[in-house]
Amino acid sequence: MNKKTFKISNKIIWLSSFFLGVLTSVPKIAEQHFNPYEALVDSTVTFLFAVLIWYYNILMLPAYSSREVAHGFSVKRLLKGLFFGIGLMFILASIQQYLLSHLNFGPVVLMFEVRGILVNITFYMFLHLLYQSYQNQQVGIELERTKADNLGAQYELLKQQVNPHFLFNSLNTLKYMVESNDPHAIDFILKLSDFYRFTLESRKLDLIKLAEELEILNAYVFLLKARFEDGIDLSIHIEQQHYQSLIPPFTLQLLIENCIKHNVVSIDRPLHINLYSEKDFIIVENKLQVKRTPEASTGLGLENINQRYLHLSGKQIEILSTETLFTIKLPIIHENLNH
Repeated sequence: MNKKTFKISNKIIWLSSFFLGVLTSVPKIAEQHFNPYEALVDSTVTFLFAVLIWYYNILMLPAYSSREVAHGFSVKRLLKGLFFGIGLMFILASIQQYLLSHLNFGPVVLMFEVRGILVNITFYMFLHLLYQSYQNQQVGIELERTKADNLGAQYELLKQQVNPHFLFNSLNTLKYMVESNDPHAIDFILKLSDFYRFTLESRKLDLIKLAEELEILNAYVFLLKARFEDGIDLSIHIEQQHYQSLIPPFTLQLLIENCIKHNVVSIDRPLHINLYSEKDFIIVENKLQVKRTPEASTGLGLENINQRYLHLSGKQIEILSTETLFTIKLPIIHENLNH
């Protein structure tokens, strides 16, 4: 999780505290019987209090996180700061009493406590305004970065959706079916048309219903079976309650394409792919039967899907691989997700 810490320049902290210390010594200077030592001790106590309160309030600010943005003004944090300031000022007033034992401790400590509360509240409100401005700036930066990442992901997804190799293979299959008077040629043309119509309709959407995604997948698998025949076997067992959940378009098609890309697909060694739901996941699982000369993999396909899930739901996909099985677990995105 990406966390950033809010910071204020040490120069600002020390200069502002020094100025406050000097400011509180002005009434002492204006007195008829000016005592430089008393004024110095008084301004030093205020200076030390201001510096320590600065650092305390900054330390108590929550670290900025894109998932955990602080919810505005915190009364609890202010009260904690006030109690800390009261205790701190009492300690400093006691030190002053030790240095200036001739002063009446009661009125002096009361004056210092009132001063400390005012300084504490002022610093807290000032920090709160700065921190809110900082948060708004970070949210803006995160939003722009997310937009850029999403545009890149959509571009990569579009390139994979209209895969020229898939279109070339489909047209070759269609040519063979027409030349051999295959009775399923018309169905193949209709499914191919449906698939690319789905592509055009869904490419600009962030999410679609799982039921619609399964329609796209069925059209895609029909086209694959015309090419591989019984060399590919897809079994689907999705609980009915999940059909209205949401999914980034063409996710399942890309995962099936990934299975075919990296595994042997033949009638002698059919590729079995299971698509099912389990708890809060849609799972795509295939038996590993790796090609002797595997195709080069950039990993962009799975990373693309993972980035889209992170952007849309804040969750990552899970990738599990054993000696015999390769499994992808997609978090279920519910329709009432407020993101």
